[in-house]
Amino acid sequence: MLSISRSFAIVATMALSLGACDDDDATSPDPVARLRAIHASPDAPAVDIYVDGQRVAANLAYRSTTSYLEVPPGARNVQVRAAGTTTTVIDANLTVGAGVDYTVVAAGRVASISPLVLTDTNTTPAAGNVRVRLVHGAPTAGNVDMYVTAPNADLAGVAPTLAGVPFRGVSPYLSVPAGSYRVRITPAGSKTVAVDSGTLALTAGVVRTGIALDNAGGGAPFAAQVYADN
Repeated sequence: MLSISRSFAIVATMALSLGACDDDDATSPDPVARLRAIHASPDAPAVDIYVDGQRVAANLAYRSTTSYLEVPPGARNVQVRAAGTTTTVIDANLTVGAGVDYTVVAAGRVASISPLVLTDTNTTPAAGNVRVRLVHGAPTAGNVDMYVTAPNADLAGVAPTLAGVPFRGVSPYLSVPAGSYRVRITPAGSKTVAVDSGTLALTAGVVRTGIALDNAGGGAPFAAQVYADN
């Protein structure tokens, strides 16, 4: 079993200041921020994404992601609308920093949907390693334990990599050697697997975010979706 920190962070939502850099720093080698959006609301329709009133993605389906969009650092308004309509389900003001990458996850069932804002670390991992982050994005699943193991490991004698993770819980990036892994998610305190990623072959240098998600419409069967950060 891997020896990985079990700590996890709960990412704040709405009007979140994300450690912005000085907008007037003309010497910055990276004068823009980058944003991407992930549609993780199981009972929401396809959505359009707007940044500062401009549509940047259209008809984004559940579990889909945009590519990174370059935006000026500072205060940015992000809206999520039902595709092809003016019905806004998320309207969030974010402060973003120059040279920083962010992922905005539209999380929760549509009646309580809100943005989960993640700060991404897309620098190259240490030689021979990969960097993986885990997110609990399944609103009907309750608290969960997360296991990151070798593909054939028996969970019976294995402690969770992350224990008691609540909905919207986000792990730190876990730095592990490149190779084949398996992510399994169980109800907290149980060994009954609710989400099984299957074997994930991770080559050196990659950065990935794995999100546990409801089935389309909500509820089980749950699934894990892996997104490429870098």
